[in-house]
Amino acid sequence: MTTFPFSTATPPEWAGPPPAEADVAVIGGGVIGVMTALHLAQAGLRAVLIEKGRIAGEQSSRNWGWIRVQGRDPAEIPIAMEAQDQWQALSRETNDALGLRQTGVAYIARSEDDMARHEAWLPHARAHGVGSRMLSRAEIMERIPDARGDWMGALWTATDMRAEPWIAVPALARLAARAGAQIVENCAVRGLDLEAGRVAGVITEAGRIKVGGAVVAGGAWSSLFLRRHGVSIPQLSVRCTALATEPLPEVFDGAASDGTIAFRRREDGGYNLAVSGFQELFIGPDAFRAFRTYLPLLTQDPLGTKFRLSAPPGYPDGWRTPRRWAMDGPSPFEKHRILDPQPNMAKVRDILERFHTRFPDLPKPKLKKAWAGMIDTMPDVVPVVDHAHAIPGLVVATGMSGHGFGIGPAFGRIAADLVQGKAPGHDLSRFRLQRFSDGSPIDVALDV
Repeated sequence: MTTFPFSTATPPEWAGPPPAEADVAVIGGGVIGVMTALHLAQAGLRAVLIEKGRIAGEQSSRNWGWIRVQGRDPAEIPIAMEAQDQWQALSRETNDALGLRQTGVAYIARSEDDMARHEAWLPHARAHGVGSRMLSRAEIMERIPDARGDWMGALWTATDMRAEPWIAVPALARLAARAGAQIVENCAVRGLDLEAGRVAGVITEAGRIKVGGAVVAGGAWSSLFLRRHGVSIPQLSVRCTALATEPLPEVFDGAASDGTIAFRRREDGGYNLAVSGFQELFIGPDAFRAFRTYLPLLTQDPLGTKFRLSAPPGYPDGWRTPRRWAMDGPSPFEKHRILDPQPNMAKVRDILERFHTRFPDLPKPKLKKAWAGMIDTMPDVVPVVDHAHAIPGLVVATGMSGHGFGIGPAFGRIAADLVQGKAPGHDLSRFRLQRFSDGSPIDVALDV
């Protein structure tokens, strides 16, 4: 197993120091934070993007690299469509540095129930003009002829895309920097500086930055940061394991999942492999606090989550992770610069074997790299993107629930507009912060 490319041993590309003043502070250097900073800079604002570790050091570079509309919650579909338009424009602006390819996504059915569940999503696609359709067994086998097994058909969206996350997100950060955003790595934001209850600055380990607004896009760390200021969201983080193979003959140029194995062709000729629906939850104080809120999700997928007794030291929901800290001393964010969970190596071996079983005529896949990421998830599996109304000037964009990479450009644009006081251009009621406290039932996203 080789190490993940981003670590504190890697010199920061943007070493700072942070400015004394900016219009907006963006907290978190994943794809959401990067795209928020880019859109703010393009709007002519002085944006400072502050990352405690490295740009794309956590989940934004560890995801599968799918950029899909297919299977999205209905409220996400128009936002995902906007994101795909942005991805194409961004690819042109970066001279195709993102590895963006429009190769399609297939959700492969292995039973009549799978076929019915996939087909039930199609009316949502048609309502937005998305050209998704069902494929017969013959049609999916024509697209992936080397596969063996029990496939009955598939949900197929030819316009969906893929890109290379650990290349793409740093490239987008460079684009934001060229547009005028100031990026500072290796600099933790310890908290907000409030005057008369509204955002007046952010306190970093390098000092205060005077700002008129802030966007929290801290991924797995967002809930811990927000709770320090009295903003509570039932966000948890789950560990997901993935791997990259050495180059193999091409069996499919796009991305696909059949419930037993998910695979996506990479630019280097290998495949990214994972198991859809498998995640591990390390039990901590937040997990106990939010248990009742997550019951509808656990009931829907009782076997999809494996529970681990406790989070490793320093994790956002670790038992010994401080929930309160002084602004003039080290915070949990600088004590744990990059959340770099170890992959589940038993699962890695299982994934490789599953792929070999599905494609037995290929050379046996060889492991190039295995990794894990902590996915920030919500009880209904859709994000929070909203004003924190209790703290004027604060916008929250978190809980992407594994969807952040593909949809990131659009939610970044939305967060940038929200913090400027502009209309977001989409109905965001599904993503409101108060849905977990206003008595609304937990409406879990469609299981496609």
